[in-house]
Amino acid sequence: MGDCNSETNRLLKEFYVPNYILDPESEREPISYTPGCPVIVFINSRSGGQLGGDLLVTYRQLLNELQVFDLKEEAPDKVLHRLYSNLEKLKSDGDNLAAEIQKRLRLIVAGGDGTASWLLGVVCDLKLAHPPPVATVPLGTGNNLPFSFGWGKKNPGTDRQSVKSFLEQVTKATEMKIDSWHIVMRMRIPKEGSCDPIAPPELPHSLHAFQRVPNADSLNRNGYCTFRGGFWNYFSMGMDAQVSYAFHSERKLHPEKFKNQLVNQSTYAKLGLTQGWFLPSLPQTSSRNIAQLATIKVMRKPGYWEKLNISHSIRSIICLNLPSFSGGFNPWGTPSKRKARDRDLTAPFVDDGLIEIVGFRDAWQGLLLLTPKGHGTRLAQARGVRFEFHKGAAEHTYMRLDGEPWKQPLPADDDKVVVEISHLGQVNMLATLNCRSKSINDPSSPSSGQQDEDSSSGESEEDTEAKRKFGAADTFKLPTAYE
Repeated sequence: MGDCNSETNRLLKEFYVPNYILDPESEREPISYTPGCPVIVFINSRSGGQLGGDLLVTYRQLLNELQVFDLKEEAPDKVLHRLYSNLEKLKSDGDNLAAEIQKRLRLIVAGGDGTASWLLGVVCDLKLAHPPPVATVPLGTGNNLPFSFGWGKKNPGTDRQSVKSFLEQVTKATEMKIDSWHIVMRMRIPKEGSCDPIAPPELPHSLHAFQRVPNADSLNRNGYCTFRGGFWNYFSMGMDAQVSYAFHSERKLHPEKFKNQLVNQSTYAKLGLTQGWFLPSLPQTSSRNIAQLATIKVMRKPGYWEKLNISHSIRSIICLNLPSFSGGFNPWGTPSKRKARDRDLTAPFVDDGLIEIVGFRDAWQGLLLLTPKGHGTRLAQARGVRFEFHKGAAEHTYMRLDGEPWKQPLPADDDKVVVEISHLGQVNMLATLNCRSKSINDPSSPSSGQQDEDSSSGESEEDTEAKRKFGAADTFKLPTAYE
């Protein structure tokens, strides 16, 4: 656990996880104490330029090296599958320490929003009786997830004192439930070329691109590629996703230029200019017009879909779960009492089973978010959203899921590409006193009593079973004996 003074040793004991719990092949250690806040740490060493690698070194110096994982070397599904399988085995052998560690365990993930979403998806896939809550270290460009729960949005210090301060915050953090959203994307397999319309590396981790929905899955259709995943912050499409895609593409080509958060944000803004995000919306082409690209339907009441009519000036749509987008802005804002009454709109709660749908004409409208009561064009709050893309003027559009963008091919014939979003369940996050997210169950939250009494999703038993996992990989599921 490194060379530390006695006070530091005492503190770090609270987070320690013994070798034999992490590695089934290790011999049991005689531990005379029970850690109060055992943690498993996942770090994306590629995030934050050099910061990810530096943070990895510091955590491994302070904690047991085996409880700190580099996501470049090992995926979180394999780590957690191995850990929980071993914990269940040890518990069945009467190991009380293993039982306590499992009960108190907290996860820390350091990376961008896409990295955090990847881990959340894996935790959901495991279907644990008591899933561990997750703390997020801001190590990306936007850092919307950490900012929403009070962990800040600036890249953290990587020295020992900074890491110890963060660990102390983890011990004091409170658990907060947030909605998780299921997303299904279906497109026809092309008649020519690759059987994958999008190369797997181009799709976000949280859409589980490397294994499509298997043939036995009820969502599978012959002749189609179906992807299934989940998100916790947002799904967006249009110009904002196009700018994000340009940024990520540039970073892949020249990673040496993206080692500073301020430089990254400046580059992002410049790309917004070159991609036309700041140009007036009136002369825009149909390829930038959401209304001509897709038919959008929303489910306001369980089981009832209705078409959402949107202005032809809208060039970007965001389906938002948390009150943070594009580095900390809240596009939904808080509707006035009149709008809440006339349009049946509520404040943006993170656990009410509703997703906020916001439109933007251009980046100039986005700058309104800098004003005290600024917001985008509020389109709807819904329990589900469906995008249907038909053959049109554009060959592709751009989409983004929790910070990870991709270039989405659109139909070339009479077929359609369908993206459907629906409520799945909830996950546990760790929140500090500076948390910006609001719970509908918190009496101190504004308008906390406005949730409909009927909060069911209107899904059949078959639909629920089909969506019991975000991922398509069977390895994400615990062995039957340990469920």
